[in-house]
Amino acid sequence: MPTSIISDRDPVFINGFWKEFFRLQGSKLCLSSGYHPQTDGQTEVLNRCLETYLRCFSGLQPKQWVQWLPWAEWSYNTSFQVSVKMTPFQVVYGQPPPTVPVYEAGTTRLDFVDRSLVARDRVLSLLRANLLAAQTRMKVQADKHRTEREFQVGDLVYLRLVPYQHLSLASHPFHKLQPKFYGPFEVLSRVGTVAYRLKLPSSSKLHPVFHVSCLKKHLGSDVTTVPILPVITETGILDHPMAILDHRMVKCGNATATEVLIYWQHHSTYEATWEDYDEMLARFPDFDP
Repeated sequence: MPTSIISDRDPVFINGFWKEFFRLQGSKLCLSSGYHPQTDGQTEVLNRCLETYLRCFSGLQPKQWVQWLPWAEWSYNTSFQVSVKMTPFQVVYGQPPPTVPVYEAGTTRLDFVDRSLVARDRVLSLLRANLLAAQTRMKVQADKHRTEREFQVGDLVYLRLVPYQHLSLASHPFHKLQPKFYGPFEVLSRVGTVAYRLKLPSSSKLHPVFHVSCLKKHLGSDVTTVPILPVITETGILDHPMAILDHRMVKCGNATATEVLIYWQHHSTYEATWEDYDEMLARFPDFDP
């Protein structure tokens, strides 16, 4: 069993059974923080490198991509890694990887063998160049969007969310028009080197640890509160209807339907929404209009 397993917050890994299973096996379950795809960044970067490699070698013949995978695996496992100062093969097996000797053209009498080995060396050289170029290109593009920022315990920060990536946020028909930042919230502690734990409202179902890229420091002494987090209930329903403010008839194809203006719990009247009357009765059978 591995000493640690890195995963996102999938229900498979956060349920009680797997937590207890990993604990008994001596494995540490390391879960990512909220909206932090960089947790498994090494795997994602490797996948992008392999995609670039396959695109270069099999872009014109996509059905033959499988035959290039063994060479891609060999090239990566035998490449020197700057972070660990050795090759991945040596990390796993504790010894330097076997090398493929460089072939000198014309040293064999068989023409087919000579052409095959020359083509092999040419492909390996091109493979190394493509992987190095892909890694350099991705690093340059990623560095353009990175800034150095650091917060202290007690600082007020605004939280940036991606609504369609958080199932615990209420859905919105026009998510692009929702506020980009919420808060400000107080920083409770620092988790690792690039994540912080925030003091979220008690009604929030978001995990309170967020990557530093999702936070923006509050400046000045005046605090302007941004709209609160749109939460949903345990049953996945956005609050409950309180009253019907108005109704109207709308045309749906060749038929007509009744829509009602619903005043929602914990919301003001100007946040009332038009809902289909029949769907409202199906969603809230106990609601008495």
